[in-house]
Amino acid sequence: MSMDIKMAWRNIWRNSRRSILTMAAIAFACLLLVFMLSWQFGSYDTMINSAVKIHTGHLQIQAEGYQDKRNIRMVVPDPARVADILKNIPDVDAYTFRANAFSLVSSKDRTYGILVTGIDPGKEATVSTIKHLTRQGSYLSDDDANEALVGGLLAKNLKVIPGDELVVLGQGRDGSVAATVITVKGIFSSGQDEFDRSSIQITLKNFQDVYAMRGAVHEVVILGKSLDAVQKIKETVAAEIEKIDNNDHLAVLDWMELLPGLVEGIQMDLYSGLIFYLILVVVVAFSILNTFLMSIFERTREFGVMLAIGTTPGRLMKLLLLESTVMTLVGIIIGIIAGSLITWYFQVHGIVISGTSDIMSQFGIPERMYPQLSLRSIVIGPGVVLIITFMTALYPALKVRRFHPVEAMKAV
Repeated sequence: MSMDIKMAWRNIWRNSRRSILTMAAIAFACLLLVFMLSWQFGSYDTMINSAVKIHTGHLQIQAEGYQDKRNIRMVVPDPARVADILKNIPDVDAYTFRANAFSLVSSKDRTYGILVTGIDPGKEATVSTIKHLTRQGSYLSDDDANEALVGGLLAKNLKVIPGDELVVLGQGRDGSVAATVITVKGIFSSGQDEFDRSSIQITLKNFQDVYAMRGAVHEVVILGKSLDAVQKIKETVAAEIEKIDNNDHLAVLDWMELLPGLVEGIQMDLYSGLIFYLILVVVVAFSILNTFLMSIFERTREFGVMLAIGTTPGRLMKLLLLESTVMTLVGIIIGIIAGSLITWYFQVHGIVISGTSDIMSQFGIPERMYPQLSLRSIVIGPGVVLIITFMTALYPALKVRRFHPVEAMKAV
């Protein structure tokens, strides 16, 4: 085997220019794949964290079925017990409570159906970026009684500005009429049109009084220290909730269940990226195919002599596959090292996309994006290159098995 490897290595450098160009193509493909996959995964993490910090959080604890039915009577009856669980989980960065009710809201001229959300302003600011996305007026404080934050598109539709009054009419948890007059304190713009068009936030204390919640909430919103910790937090919280006596039939939902549209968008972007990467790998594969077909044409007489002196076709095939594998591995190793170094540099310093910083800041997305170097971004692309180039090299290698010694030695 060691002799075959030496022969394969020597044969690679018989035409050094062609071999170097082929390895350079493989290295460039692997460099590009490592960087682009790291960029995609890093941008996905940024998008996810930006989206969940606007409203949903990484996880939520709700009554079973509340996510689908949104019934005001489906509640978390004792949020304090849930809070005791969350306080003892190290991976939980912050949490807050929310209560929701569908209601009608009226200004002087217009009426719309909207979702009124009761929030704890202090805790909400630790899990949500709405405080920083308040464009007009100011954010809620714990002392506010009848003040509200209004989504930017809803404020536009209602034709209101900070200081204007709105009438809210809905139904309380006990079936009673829930009605109140609120003053617009601030107007936020999250960049999520549906949310901005249909949302009003008031203090949780005010919500409890108006909608007769009797201390219950609809959502316990959790923010983890990182995306990687979400699954662990979910499992821990679910296990702890099961231990509570008189289980209140609570469910723990992660961001993928709360934001299915975002998951679908990421999947579509990933699939389109994979198509581009596959085209790139196929181009490299044809480069390998061309290299080895040319090598076979040039060495046909040599192969004929080797067959004539007793070399088996299987060994010739193995020798050619070794040449292909060695050349591919050298290119892959160079590409991985170069791609990892470039990715690591931008992972530390970030990339600012020129001309988009103002737009991105409006939606709570940082202007500087960071690729995320990981084992999967290092392995997936180069691994596919290795597999496809090996399969491509099979065709010229199998071609050698059909050589006849006399005919091969007569080749010019």
